[in-house]
Amino acid sequence: MPDYLTRLLLRLGAGVEQCEVQRRDLHAVYFAGAQAAEGGFPGRSGPSDLYYTGFGVRGLATLGELDPERGERAAAYLRSRLVGKAPIVDFLSLVMAATTIEMATGVDAFRGAPAGWREAVARALEGLRRPDGGYAKTPDGGESSVYHSFLVLCCQQSLGLPTPDAEALVEMIRARQRDDGGYVEMAAMRRSGANPTAAALGALSILGGLEAEASSGAAQFLLELQNEEGGWAANTRIPLADLLSTFTALTTLAELGATSQADLTAARSYAESLQAPTGGFHGASWDDGVDVEYSFYGLGTLALLAGLDTEPA
Repeated sequence: MPDYLTRLLLRLGAGVEQCEVQRRDLHAVYFAGAQAAEGGFPGRSGPSDLYYTGFGVRGLATLGELDPERGERAAAYLRSRLVGKAPIVDFLSLVMAATTIEMATGVDAFRGAPAGWREAVARALEGLRRPDGGYAKTPDGGESSVYHSFLVLCCQQSLGLPTPDAEALVEMIRARQRDDGGYVEMAAMRRSGANPTAAALGALSILGGLEAEASSGAAQFLLELQNEEGGWAANTRIPLADLLSTFTALTTLAELGATSQADLTAARSYAESLQAPTGGFHGASWDDGVDVEYSFYGLGTLALLAGLDTEPA
């Protein structure tokens, strides 16, 4: 079976083919235009960076527009960043982009990596391990993070690295579920959120630790976060929806086969309302800017919804 991130990309690619040609073309122009001369992708300001390059590459691949020329340019940028330290979020972005480029074009972004590079990565990731079996945000971080544990698992899967003591990691994540069915990022937290819940279920799916009762409770929690805008809020105290929470909630509900109780028509209207006339997406109703991260979430949301429309009842 493909790894978690590859399965997601394949699902999005299949869904986007069901979207209107005009919409696909609009966003293809946006993502292609966002690629910088050196091959990477920048955020709303400044030069290219690994974080946004991961989203830019996946956006092009979802649309079927990551051709060998664009892939080689992006791979060259990634190779320039292989040596040196990077936060786990940025490193996962590098791995995701490299994996996507190779899958879509056959270009190997890791070509020329130093000898022993994967082994060094494995050691660095284990440097984030904490006594409860989870992984922290940084080597100096004192507590395991559900989100960063999910990121480490995705890195390990994509690079073919083992996950030591997976049972302890499963137990750490299970302990972060709260009475409302959702999950929290840190142990001391009491209020569940959409994104920690999505990360927890993604991690448990990778580890084979999903349980029916816990999954059902998490699905119900996520369903209750869809608000009158049609999108999903980050948690019950935040009144406005955003595309990140909407995409992660829908992705998780789709993985659980639990989208039938969501208002998918309202979700589509919400995502479409954030589409910019020149391509790309705003992050939320209050956001007047556009970047490749939120554009990937917007495109991904519409692709998920289009794919759900074509699935047999």
